[in-house]
Amino acid sequence: VSDASGCSMIAFLHTGAAKFPRNLLSRARQAVSPLLAGVLKGYSSILSRKLASHGFGASMAAMSSFPPQRYHYFLVLDFEATCDKPQIHPQEIIEFPILKLNGRTMEIESTFHMYVQPVVHPQLTPFCTELTGIIQGMVDGQPSLQQVLERVDEWMAKEGLLDPSVKSIFVTCGDWDLKVMLPGQCQYLGLPVADYFKQWINLKKAYSFAMGSWPKNGLLDMNKGLNLQHIGRPHSGIDDCKNIANIMKTLAHRGFIFKQTSKPF
Repeated sequence: VSDASGCSMIAFLHTGAAKFPRNLLSRARQAVSPLLAGVLKGYSSILSRKLASHGFGASMAAMSSFPPQRYHYFLVLDFEATCDKPQIHPQEIIEFPILKLNGRTMEIESTFHMYVQPVVHPQLTPFCTELTGIIQGMVDGQPSLQQVLERVDEWMAKEGLLDPSVKSIFVTCGDWDLKVMLPGQCQYLGLPVADYFKQWINLKKAYSFAMGSWPKNGLLDMNKGLNLQHIGRPHSGIDDCKNIANIMKTLAHRGFIFKQTSKPF
């Protein structure tokens, strides 16, 4: 029996109840109830299959709730730095974005985003601009790395992330940002590295644990594996952060629990 006929029967029972014998009305209602349950179950099954085809898990429950994460907040970070072919040394950070991701909802709550003026190689190369989309005017006159790190610390304090009772961790697409780039430049400039930069989650490793395959091409492979659209421009720091956050949200809805992947310093 189709859902349309079921709906028609309900309408009949409501409009004709006054003219219908009580005993027959009760039997009719008993007969219609299983029919409606079957119709609703059918709709739920169809919707679940549609959600699954888009990479959102096998049921509506996976979309409305998921296992609690180990952290209150994830701090998604993706540097862009001076570059050329062959590579220039030392490389210097020129874009410093962070997204504060709520560990319970996996939604973005706050954004830190600044461009940084390089000092060793102040002139961006054509290769760097083509790769990152960052032009000379975007870094000229911007704060130095030392000043940006001070502002990061102020932002962390304002967001409550320096509270010992709040558990947060950085997330990067690979180990390069916090294992190589930041400590290397800070060492070159004689700057200290804050403790909160010394532990992180490598999204590539997390994805491989969750999906069983290594994303050789980084964000592009992870988006493809999860049937997600790529957000913005590749190698834009802030856009890459948005893609990382979207991938994390999708994996969390599938039940994945994120854990630190870096070794303690």
